Order: sequence, then structure tokens, then C-alpha cells
Amino acid sequence: MVKGFSHYWTKRQIKKQLQVVRGEAAPTMVLKDITYLNSLRKAWVQANIWIHHDRIVYIGNSLPADLSHTEVVEAEGQFAVPGYIEHHAHPFQLYQPMSLAKFAAERGTTTIVGDNLPFFLHLPKEKALSLIEELQRSPACLLWSARYDAQTELQNGNDVFSYANLHAWLEHPYVVQGGELTDWPRVLKGDEQMLHSMLETKDRRKPIEGHLPGAGEKTLTQMALLGVDGDHESMTGAEVLARLDAGLTASLRYSSIRPDLPRLLRELHAEGLASYDSLLMTTDGSPPHFMQNGMMEHLIQIAIDEGVPFIDAVHMVTRNVARHFYMDDVIGILAPGRLANINILESKENPMPVDVLAKGKWVRRDNQPCFPDKEINWNEYGFEPFHLDWDLKESDFHFSMPLGMKMENEVIMKPYQIQIDLTREELPEDSDENFMVLLDKKGKWNVATLIKGFAGNLHGFASSFSTSGDIILIGKSKQGMRDAFHALKRRNGGIILLDKDGTETAVDLGVAGMFSELPMEDGLVQQEEKLRKALVSCGYPFTDPVYSLLFFSATHLPYIRITQKGIVDVKKKRVLFPALMR
Repeated sequence: MVKGFSHYWTKRQIKKQLQVVRGEAAPTMVLKDITYLNSLRKAWVQANIWIHHDRIVYIGNSLPADLSHTEVVEAEGQFAVPGYIEHHAHPFQLYQPMSLAKFAAERGTTTIVGDNLPFFLHLPKEKALSLIEELQRSPACLLWSARYDAQTELQNGNDVFSYANLHAWLEHPYVVQGGELTDWPRVLKGDEQMLHSMLETKDRRKPIEGHLPGAGEKTLTQMALLGVDGDHESMTGAEVLARLDAGLTASLRYSSIRPDLPRLLRELHAEGLASYDSLLMTTDGSPPHFMQNGMMEHLIQIAIDEGVPFIDAVHMVTRNVARHFYMDDVIGILAPGRLANINILESKENPMPVDVLAKGKWVRRDNQPCFPDKEINWNEYGFEPFHLDWDLKESDFHFSMPLGMKMENEVIMKPYQIQIDLTREELPEDSDENFMVLLDKKGKWNVATLIKGFAGNLHGFASSFSTSGDIILIGKSKQGMRDAFHALKRRNGGIILLDKDGTETAVDLGVAGMFSELPMEDGLVQQEEKLRKALVSCGYPFTDPVYSLLFFSATHLPYIRITQKGIVDVKKKRVLFPALMR
């Protein structure tokens, strides 16, 4: 049996930690006279916290006899809580795992459980697993979920999601969860491989995260029987209670397209809910513009503002999460034996820390961020520079499909009957229809249709950011789409909006054309905000174009999608119009 994340320290390290407790060796740090949250007593207690490198080795009234080589932090009047945990991150929303980890840890979110889907889709498993080990060599604690399905239709889906690949991910100690389970109807219809992988997940004592929007009582019951432990898709207080009644842990979401947390808490309080022990909170992988408001410290504050007691609000992103993941022996509480992930607060009312320890290292000190720089050679792990060695053909702009996609909101699309003449070079400016082409990143196939409701006056738009990593072209003008494509080639990937006068508004995605090398607050937020405003000026009617781009191909959402296989009817699992070979 492979060692789990809980087996974090070697025997030699543990023996040294025991020497520290016995007074035979000195701790590396002591937080002196600090008032800490004792989660098991659900009380504030004053004590001295001894730390040896990355582990809490003692909490109590004693001080080490020898402090000559120990960093002593005079902390009387300050308050310590566990490092916060984001249990459901999608760390590739223009940013990448390391830039998100830095941004999060400097605000007290020292542990992130991230979606492995981009690794699964774009990297050989050996390189992907080596990469998650390299990412762990930072003060942040970066853990992962293992997907069972691609949430889109891939031309090589069976190869990507083979049992061998799933098995390799599930047995890795930094993979602490299965899911999220987007294609759960497949399991209910008898898919043996997916069920086997889910049972293997449970055998390894790792929870399974569902994706169950609108699920009724019978569906939730069947998911529980299949081993699903939690779900983050509740959109009403009643849906939260239904998950609790089915024995599932319920995560309350506060994301750019589902900022439901305040309303959910109000509805739960109206129903008389007084226990928060089975509730978690998540930002659910929101884009940079939304994340700049904060991570879990922001969600704690929202919960407090809605009447959740401070300790319960903290537990919703610490102890409750750690217990759900069977990891409370390592993270989630302040006690001997746990990782030294510690947030130091000025008061018991403000969850934003003034100092943060992550694995025993300062990542925020004296209220100033200080997460150490860590460079990742993405190319070494298989995220090669974006390069297109092919060009568009005239046939890429032959639109003959009678069915288009109509956007109902950022992520929901319905089919509609195309009435307009598709042979024209430009579509009327007074309509909200645009040409749309999905192109294989290697130039082997395309899917051409119309999209309604994305924008009203869009000359040319190109993106290498998508679920599958393929190229999206949108525009009123076929020439505008060509020009945007050439700009994408010249920029080596990214998201590009091109005006008629040639003005380019872009988000640079320097890592494989998929995510940015820029820090979250030092360039990336500004680029995304500029793009959002430019798209709104072109008639984009919703709030989050990043999610729109990501979910154009996402077959876990209704009703119709554009994928590598063609236009797909999600409910019937049927290709309506196939992709065409170029």
C-alpha cells in the first residue's frame, strides 16, 4: 500500500522531533504566549507553540530550556488559527498552480486541493506526477483530485482515461481525492471502469467529490451508495439540506458565476440550521478578477457577516475540510504533530492574518507578503511553448451547419436553427450572432458553426485557452477571425480580441498557450480586466468570459457543446454534426 499524505515525515525526522520535546534539541521557532484556537475544545487557549522546521511538536505552557538557536516570536495579544484550506480549486484559470499558491498563502490559505484535469489531458502521467512533486517543494501545500472523466468529448478519450492512468494518479500520496465526478450518469448506466476507479478511490481512504447540480433525492441516494462523499453544486438552502440528509458533506460556493454563499447561509439559518460541522466553503476556481477580493479569509468574513460564529466559520475551511479528507492528523487544526501552517491574527473577529507560516516558513510577516519565488520549468514537464506550424484554409470558413449554439448565460447553451446566409463574409452588426470555429491545435480537424449571444459587435477573437487546449475563433468577420488567428500565432498563444482598426486586447498565456506566467496581482488581473471590459464594449452580456471559453466544450453542462468530435447533444450523448478533417 502506497503511503498517504499523512505519512509526511521520515523516521529520522520524527526521532529528532521527539528529542526537541524532551529538551535534547532546540525547536526552530517558538510562538510565545499566543492565544490559539484549540479546535477540539472549540475554545481559545493561551500557550507556547514549539515548531521544528515544518511541524508543530509541542503546544503548552512550557518553554524550551535552550532558546539560543530558536526564533522566538513574542505573540502575546495575538491569535493563532490553522492555515486555511481551499478544498476545490481549479488552479488553471489563466493563472497556474504556483502563482495561485503564492497569492493564496500570503492571505492565509496555505493548502489547496486542485483539479488535475489539465495535467491529465496534456501531459504524460510520468511528467505530470513529477510536476506535482516539484510543486509540493514550496511552502504551500498543493494537493490534487484525480478526475474520472474529461467533462468533454475527446477523440482519444479512452486512451487518456485508461485504467492505468487513473490508477497511477490515485495511488500517488499527493492525490487526496477522486473527482469531481461530472459524468455520473455514465456510472448509473453501468460503466464498469469508472465504478472500479471509484471503488479503488474508496479503498485508498480518499473521498470522492460529486458534481450534482439539481440532483434529486434518488440521485443523491444513489451517489452515496456509489461512494460519493461530498458535493459543491448546491444552489439553494434546500439543496444543501438534501445533501446533508443523504450523508454528504456540502460545500457552499462563492464563485464568479455562482456567488451563492451569503444567500445559502441565510436560507439555512431560516431553516434553523445550527451545526456547521458538515459544511465547507469554496471559491470553485474563479478567474483572477474575482479572486483579487481574497481567498478563504474572504469567505470566512462573508460567513461571519451572515451570522456564523467565528470559530465555526474558521472550521468550515480548516478542521471540517481536514476531517473530510481524513487528513486532520496533518492539517486543519493546531496541535502537536501537525504541519506548521499557522495564521496569526490581530483579533478574533478578523480572519485576514497579519503573519502566516506555511510549512514553518514565513509567507507573510509584519503584514507584508513574503512568499519565496519559485520558478517552474514548465517545458521540462511537458508544457511546451505554444507554436502553430500550420495555417488556416479557405475551407475552415465554409459554414453549412443548420444548427447553431445560443448562450443562455456564461455556461449554458441551447441549440437554435440558423436562418442567416452563411456564405457572406460578415454578419450583420445589429444581430448577436457570430461565426465560430473550433480548430484542432495540431491542425487536423475543425468544427464550424454560429454562436448566438456571445457578443454583438465582435470583429475577430482568438483563444488558445479552452478545456481541450484547442483553438477557438469567433467573429462577425471571417477576415477578422483570420487576423485574430495570425495574432494568436505571433503572440504564441493567449486570448486576443481584435478591433477593426487592428487594436489588440490580449491576455498573454506564455505557458503552452494555456496559462499565464504573470503574478496574480502584478499584471494578470489587469490583463483580464482589460479584456473583460473590451468584450463588454463589444456586447458580451454576461460577467465572466473566461468561464464561457472554458465551458464551450464542457459536456457536463446542458444542452449542446462544441467538442473535438463535433457538435454534441449533451443529454443524449450523441454527435449531431461531426468534426471535419482538414
